[in-house]
Amino acid sequence: MKSLAKIYDSNKVLEVAGYAHMYVVCMDKKIVGCGAISSFWGSQDESILLTIFVLPELQGKGIGRKIVETIEIDEYFLRAKRIEIPASITACEFYKKMGYDYKDEIPEVDDEGHYRLEKFRKS
Repeated sequence: MKSLAKIYDSNKVLEVAGYAHMYVVCMDKKIVGCGAISSFWGSQDESILLTIFVLPELQGKGIGRKIVETIEIDEYFLRAKRIEIPASITACEFYKKMGYDYKDEIPEVDDEGHYRLEKFRKS
């Protein structure tokens, strides 16, 4: 997570916001969490969740849940039949509670150190 924190500075978040729908949670004028959704490689019926972070000291207070719930009413989510999330080892169980499951039923980390989870929407 520390290596990701170095990568996801304000410039990286702005970059992601250029091609994805980005949501930010603020408390006392400070960003405490964020999350984004984008089409999955340009697909019209697949999307991907990106850049979902909550400050460690505020985890477990419902901020991450609110971010995901907000993303799940975004147009990229609503038009998708399948939504993927590359989940960190520490966030995997959180996403499973939110209805995501292992992609292709494979509970193993990929080359980037993420679990690939997905959710299917009923048409």
